[in-house]
Amino acid sequence: MKYYKLLTLALIASIGGYREAKAQTISKDELIFFTSEWKGERFADGRPKIPDALIERAKKIGIEEAWTVLRNEGYNNQFEGGWKLVNDTIPVVGRAVTAMFMPSRPDVEKSIKERGAKQGRKGNTNSWPIDILTKGDVYVADGFGKIRGGTLIGDNLGNSIFSKSGNGVIFDGSARDLSGLKEIKGFNAFVRDFDPSYLEEMVLMGLNTPIRIGRALVLPGDLVLSEKEGVLFIPAHLAEKVIAIAEFIDLRDKFSHAMLKAGTFATGEIDSQWTNQIKDAFMKWLDQNPNETKITRAQLDAFMEKRTW
Repeated sequence: MKYYKLLTLALIASIGGYREAKAQTISKDELIFFTSEWKGERFADGRPKIPDALIERAKKIGIEEAWTVLRNEGYNNQFEGGWKLVNDTIPVVGRAVTAMFMPSRPDVEKSIKERGAKQGRKGNTNSWPIDILTKGDVYVADGFGKIRGGTLIGDNLGNSIFSKSGNGVIFDGSARDLSGLKEIKGFNAFVRDFDPSYLEEMVLMGLNTPIRIGRALVLPGDLVLSEKEGVLFIPAHLAEKVIAIAEFIDLRDKFSHAMLKAGTFATGEIDSQWTNQIKDAFMKWLDQNPNETKITRAQLDAFMEKRTW
């Protein structure tokens, strides 16, 4: 009898938790489970909160170096290319807020909107991800590659997104009002294409849930890193490591260029495993250029101890 009482109480608690769930989101426990490697600060819903200082550092690293680090860590499905951009001179870098859209069907969309309305959601479901954006976020949407009728934003929503996040978007879908979007200073969008049509026959099925963007698996809180050639989604728990190694590679390259221009070392010496003489020269160069690095001394010493890099 005691067992059945406990089971009943558990079922009641489960139902209560379901009723309190926010529209289209997964539970905080589930989000923490998917991102369990992250040990730092989190948002109230459980999304990893990569520090602003790390995001600023990420804006200065190269996507190729970061991609190489991820591959060495066994993360082979984090990059996606094949985009069209609103402004190809503005990178989109920040914490992912994810949205998963699917083709709509009347009964499902009706239920979703009714539940959302009871919880204070307003407007069409494509505006719901915008409502939760904070500074430093990147709105990342799986729009299943839809172009006609898949325009997740125009210039109105683009302005709203930028005012909330100070950032751009990554959409596996399309956008409209290209000329208007171009006028938003500091804004950029990676989309599959641009189209004059209005959004139709799409409904939000997941908000801050795991999503797929082409070949990449994206989790809420991932570090989004973009350049003209594509977008890299870095798991939050690897962000600091990826950034530090990419910064070290950049330092090494700057030093190498300086030594080659000065004729201090030959190309064959620089491109081979470094001798102790080159390593000593590198450390001296770092002392003379203290503003070139953000990595810690401990990280630097660890890199220098490696036989090859």
